[in-house]
Amino acid sequence: MYEHLETAVNPAGLKRVVVDPVSRVEGHGKVTLLLDAENRVQQARLHIVEFRGFEKFIQGRPYWELPVLVQRLCGICPVSHHLAAAKAIDQLVGVDPADLTPAADKLRRLLHFGQVLQSHALHFFHLSSPDLLFGFDSDIAKRNVIAVLAEYPEIGLQGVKLRKYGQEVIRMVSGKRVHGTGAIPGGMNKALSRDERDYLLRDIDQVLAWAESAVALIKSVHTANLPYYDEFATIRSNYLGLIKSNGAMELYHGGIRAKTDSGATIVDHYDYCAYTDLIHEEVRSWSYMKFPYLTALGKADGWYRVGPLARVNNCDFIDTPLAEAARVEFKQHGGEAMVHSTLAFHWARLIELLHCAEGIKILLRDSDVMSSHLLVQGEKRYEGIGVIEAPRGTLFHHYQIDDNDIVTKANLIVSTTSNNMGMNESVRQVAAEYLSGRELTEPLLNSLEVAIRAYDPCLSCATHAVGKMPLQLELVDAEGQVIDRLIRHSDGEFEHGLA
Repeated sequence: MYEHLETAVNPAGLKRVVVDPVSRVEGHGKVTLLLDAENRVQQARLHIVEFRGFEKFIQGRPYWELPVLVQRLCGICPVSHHLAAAKAIDQLVGVDPADLTPAADKLRRLLHFGQVLQSHALHFFHLSSPDLLFGFDSDIAKRNVIAVLAEYPEIGLQGVKLRKYGQEVIRMVSGKRVHGTGAIPGGMNKALSRDERDYLLRDIDQVLAWAESAVALIKSVHTANLPYYDEFATIRSNYLGLIKSNGAMELYHGGIRAKTDSGATIVDHYDYCAYTDLIHEEVRSWSYMKFPYLTALGKADGWYRVGPLARVNNCDFIDTPLAEAARVEFKQHGGEAMVHSTLAFHWARLIELLHCAEGIKILLRDSDVMSSHLLVQGEKRYEGIGVIEAPRGTLFHHYQIDDNDIVTKANLIVSTTSNNMGMNESVRQVAAEYLSGRELTEPLLNSLEVAIRAYDPCLSCATHAVGKMPLQLELVDAEGQVIDRLIRHSDGEFEHGLA
């Protein structure tokens, strides 16, 4: 592939080009390129330059705080962290996913469908559609949702209203659109009232129609730009995600399925509570984000991608009819067992949006979502692992507690972390195939961002451990002069002073 572009052989004397920040993503990152005298790319890296540290500062907290606390990782996908944490602390009170009452299980699934729907609508219509509708090299002033609303008002408004509906589902179940509550140890804290259920049912058919038109839109955009959209930023990889016992796509609870780039099965229906035997995380000195890989395949061959493309690739079918018909068309377009086009993440994302709309309608018609049978409890345990399919991919929350119910250890593998190697490889593919040897203009550099945005990364979600990345702290006086400096190098050594 393009791993040879991770580190230049002779970096001294090479010209450095930086895209900072990467725009229209959640969090802070930058891309650096090293070019030789002929503008040929010798090194390309996506750097994640912020550090959050959630794995450390949730230690020492009582476990029942976690479903609310970890939502503060993100304002876009808080429900995913809320539910992953809830599944983990269910186990701490002796409750496995199969033990939940039907009402609690269905309310959590409804909450999650609302989360995935609103997040996918936000990413596609607000953040990515300007590139797809106007072109990657369009005027920078047009690369925003305001320009989409001005030139494609029907498309733009559909995106806004789809996201609003997903947020209303979240509000009805958890009390707030962002950072609400709902899941508690062993179940849920409230059911839907009849008025809340009827309120959501009122608009669901319109939401379904908009979701269908969104799938039709991305299909037309993708197929109108062939072979470019099939080739741009495209890499071959392994794929990983949750799957139902019957092989259907699953977003809330299932076993892990991983496949190779040719569609061969690596693991199937793997118990996610044993994920530490399946996945290892590597640390590199130039990024705060780790690099996970499948342990059995090793660092070089074991990296994988997660998210909509992985889920649609890995499943045998989708168990809602409109999304399944869209999946069949999608797979036929790929022409082989697995679809590898990085821009096809958008297509798969909107198929999932349609699936969520269908799932919401089914659940709203189920009387269990208004049932008061919401809680169960078992015997205390000291370790809990919750895994869920967040909008961006498979999300792992793993906690250990002591006799006083205080968290002593936490490990999070966030979706974007699993896509770290994939994003870097896609950046390198664009740099090697479309930028190398050319004079780099702003529209060309936007192509690097387009490749990253296809993954819908949440960079702030994905930076939890300090790792080996160097840190530099500067003290600046009122006149803007640096008066002191402290540097921690990647080898752990410290340097103090201005020399």
